Amino acid sequence: MQTPAQIEFEHVMPSPKLQAAIDGHIAELEKRYGRATAGRIIVRGPGDRHKTGGQYQVSIRLSLPEGREVNVGRTPKEDERYADLTFAVDDAFKRARRQLQDQVRVMHGQTKLHEGEPVGTVVRIDPSGEFGFLEGTDGQEIYFNCNSVVEGRANIAVGSRVSFVEELGEKGPQASTVRVLNKHGLRT
Repeated sequence: MQTPAQIEFEHVMPSPKLQAAIDGHIAELEKRYGRATAGRIIVRGPGDRHKTGGQYQVSIRLSLPEGREVNVGRTPKEDERYADLTFAVDDAFKRARRQLQDQVRVMHGQTKLHEGEPVGTVVRIDPSGEFGFLEGTDGQEIYFNCNSVVEGRANIAVGSRVSFVEELGEKGPQASTVRVLNKHGLRT
């Protein structure tokens, strides 16, 4: 790390063994991934909190290049294994290692970014109500049959924002599945 990791203890007496375990985990992360710029580890002992009494909590926050972060915070509730400090520390660093692996893959371009379904606006509906046309973001008109509207044709009107699955039909592009979006762009 470019700056030494900050290690804090709350309701826990830091022992040389605990400090060595945390330092070992940090060294392993640096050896494997070496791209963390800063880190903060907080080890909380069992407090008198109602929901987490008797459990240790270990929070890890690592800063990475390009503003990325690894943030391990929540301890699963009602898991008696977290009453063991060694388990809590090991598990938190295991989860941090997994998140760090994922971030490194993204930074190296080794993960696929999945695109969502295309979004469009209904521009025309036939007076019979059986079919219509929507306009995609590229300005292309796409045919749809009202039977392909997921929530039924009563929910669709001219001006409705929709997501759709495009496929090639007999006469050009058509939408096989049309979902009406609410005003914030989310599916209803």
